[in-house]
Amino acid sequence: MIGLIPIVAVVFALLAYFAYLRWRDWSIHRRPFPTPWLDTLQHSLPVYASLPREQQAKLQDMIKFFIARKRYYGCGGLVITDEMRVIIAAEACLLVLNRGGALYPKLKSILVYPTTFRVERQQHQSDGTVASGGHSLLGESWDNGRVILSWDDVTRGIADFSDGHNVVLHEFAHQLDAESGTTNGAPRLRSNSYRAWAAVFTENFEDLELRSLRGLETVMDEYGATNPAEFFAVATETFFEKPHQLHKRRPELYQELQRYYQVDPRQWSVSH
Repeated sequence: MIGLIPIVAVVFALLAYFAYLRWRDWSIHRRPFPTPWLDTLQHSLPVYASLPREQQAKLQDMIKFFIARKRYYGCGGLVITDEMRVIIAAEACLLVLNRGGALYPKLKSILVYPTTFRVERQQHQSDGTVASGGHSLLGESWDNGRVILSWDDVTRGIADFSDGHNVVLHEFAHQLDAESGTTNGAPRLRSNSYRAWAAVFTENFEDLELRSLRGLETVMDEYGATNPAEFFAVATETFFEKPHQLHKRRPELYQELQRYYQVDPRQWSVSH
C-alpha cells in the first residue's frame, strides 16, 4: 500500500498539470485581443483587411497563443516591443491559419537582431579541407527550437507585401519543413500526395536552377535554386506575396502549395 503512494502522487500531479494547461488555454482564448495589438495588425499586415471576419478572429486568437507560448529575445541591444511581437506572430500564424494542429510545436524562442547578423560557418571544400568564414544573414531557422530574425528585414518584408521577399514567411516555412524530421523541402503532408508533391517540386526546382544559370526571368527569387529546402521557403514567400503571378506562371506548384497551406492568397492579395 505504501508503495502505491508515490504512483498516486505522480498521477495526481500529471492530472493537475494537464488541468492547468487546459485552464491556461481557456484563459488565453477568452482574453480580449488588446486594442494596441489590433492597431498594429491593421497597419502592419497588408492582407489583414482582406481576410474574412472569421479568419481575422482566428488569426487574432492564434497570435494570442503564439505570443503567450513563445519567448522573444532582443539581441545586439534591441529592445523587444509588443509591436515586434505582434508583427512576427501575425506573419508566422498566417502560414498556418487554416492548417490546424499544434502551433509550431518545436519552436521555443525567437531571437531578433536590429539588422543583419553575422555567423561563423565551416565549409567543406572539394579538396577535403575545411574553411571557416563569416556570413551576414537576414534570418535563420534552427532545428533546436529557435528562429533568428533581422528586425530591419522584417519591416522591409511588411512594407512591400507583393515583392516575394519576406524573411518571416521564409524562416517559418523552414520551421514547417523541419516538422517532418529534416529540413529538405518535403514537409509533413496532410492533404497532398507525396508522389505529386515530389514530382511538381522537383520539376519546378530544376527549372528554377536552369533559368537562374541562364539568366532568364523567374517569378521566384533565384535563391530558391540553392537547394530543395530553400526552394520550399522561397516558393512560400512567392505563394503568399505574389499569388497571381505564381498561379499564372507555375499553376501546378501553386496548387500544391494551396493544398498544403489550405488557403488561396489570390482572394486577399494586395496586388495582381
